[in-house]
Amino acid sequence: MATVLIGLRGAFVACALLVVSVSSNLRADEVPALPDREHFHLFLLAGQSNMAGRGKVEEEDRVVHPRVFTLDKNNAWVPAVDPIHFDKSVAGVGLGRTFGITVADAHPDICVGLIPCAVGGSPISSWEPGGYHDQTKSHPYDDARARVQVAMQRGTLHGILWHQGESDSNASRSGVYEEKLHALIARFRDAFGSPDVPFVAGQLGIFEERPWSDERRVVDAALRSLPEKVPHTAFVPSAGLSPNPDLIHFDAPSLREFGKRYAAAYQSLQDERASAAK
Repeated sequence: MATVLIGLRGAFVACALLVVSVSSNLRADEVPALPDREHFHLFLLAGQSNMAGRGKVEEEDRVVHPRVFTLDKNNAWVPAVDPIHFDKSVAGVGLGRTFGITVADAHPDICVGLIPCAVGGSPISSWEPGGYHDQTKSHPYDDARARVQVAMQRGTLHGILWHQGESDSNASRSGVYEEKLHALIARFRDAFGSPDVPFVAGQLGIFEERPWSDERRVVDAALRSLPEKVPHTAFVPSAGLSPNPDLIHFDAPSLREFGKRYAAAYQSLQDERASAAK
């Protein structure tokens, strides 16, 4: 087992001097001490299967980044290698890991902590207090809130990433989607004591082989209009991304690209905040 000392471009305050034990088969019990709360930036990953990720895992997805961690199903911090979600046995490559790496690489004085909470197949109604998702026997909102509270003992919440809406793209649910989405954002912010925490939402898949219904366009409009209606939110287009053969889930290369797009949207929100503060 090799021991690697991470040096950070003149920033010997957070992850600087952080010693990471790295081996070819890193185990959860080999995770190093985490940085102080101020320099451990947390991001909640919420929504349904395209946030959880169903991309095929390849060798590049298993490479450890020394400053990107994920909260595993036992609420332990471990290196963020895919799959980081565990909602279903088919969990694979998602957008979260690439997002975390992109943010960490852009900010060498921090570590990134991902909090995977997406639940495949979950409608937005299950992301309400007491909401239950029968398919996975879980309570998506309640479970996510509990996991974020655990994570915030070690770090500070810097963003919420959301990809959801496929399960609401039908006649019985699409009409109330926007109302529920706005309520969800307010509820998360209130629960975590972060009224201005950035909320980044991604567009549903645009796959030529599977044309959108009118109901999906209603859900898309709710997601697309977020920046105009809810402060500190961003919308991430999915144009040009490709599906798995199931024509439901993005493939792995597309999810890696989507993660970069989410990171760019998040950074834009941060830049806007910094500009407004001047």
